[in-house]
This record gives sequence, structure tokens and C-alpha cells, in this order.
Amino acid sequence: MDRPRLHDSRWVRWIYLGAGTVALLLGLIGAVLPVLPTTPFVLLAAACFARGSTHIHDWLLRSPLAGPIIREWEEYRAMDRRVKAWAFALMGISVTGSLLMMASPWHRLMLLALVAVAGITLWRVPVRPLDPPQEKTDPR
Repeated sequence: MDRPRLHDSRWVRWIYLGAGTVALLLGLIGAVLPVLPTTPFVLLAAACFARGSTHIHDWLLRSPLAGPIIREWEEYRAMDRRVKAWAFALMGISVTGSLLMMASPWHRLMLLALVAVAGITLWRVPVRPLDPPQEKTDPR
């Protein structure tokens, strides 16, 4: 895989840095709020930092939480099946908790609509096919 190249213009690199920072903050907020997805914002932040700052992009790749997801996307343009399952499970748990705390039926309806959009978006992300099992060769 080729390493992303920084943009030539200093001003455009600053714009990428700003957009990446906003996307990363939204991803962090999405880790807490059930209606805001985390993974797409972290991937957007990585794409912005790849063109704006190799230092920050490399820092994200070294992150134990975000690094594997970003590498998976950069290499395969897909998510790992387990990560996708975890995303759906966590979204379900957080939405259920939020629905139980909301009193207004309109707020519940809005939350369900937002979750439906987030769920459809997550469902449409490709899943990386599993590597075929390695056959053991008989050394005879």
C-alpha cells in the first residue's frame, strides 16, 4: 500500500488538519452518544490527517482502538466482521438504554429514525472476506 502524500499547499494542509480534528472530536463524541457513529468519523479523520499531517496520521495508526480499524479500511476498504458486529451490538445497547430514559414519544421516534439511518449506513459498509484457511502440506 502506498503511503499517502501530504498536500502541496500549506493552507490546504491546515484545512485538512482542522477537518480531521473536527471529525475526530465527532468520533469521540459518537463513542458516548448512541445516535452519532464513531467509525466513519475516525476514518474521515484519518483520511484528512493523511493529507494534512503524517505525524498525526501515524499517531492514529498506532492507537490500539482506532489503528486496526483504519488499517483495515486503508488496506481492504472494508470492516472486520467482528468490529461490525460489535458496532451493531453497542448501538443496540445504547439505544435501548436511551429509549428507556426518554419520556417523550417524539424524542423516541426521532432517536429511532436516527438509529435507522446509522444502522443502514453501517450495514452498507463492506465486510472483508475471511482469509481462506491455509492447507497444511504433507512434507513426504
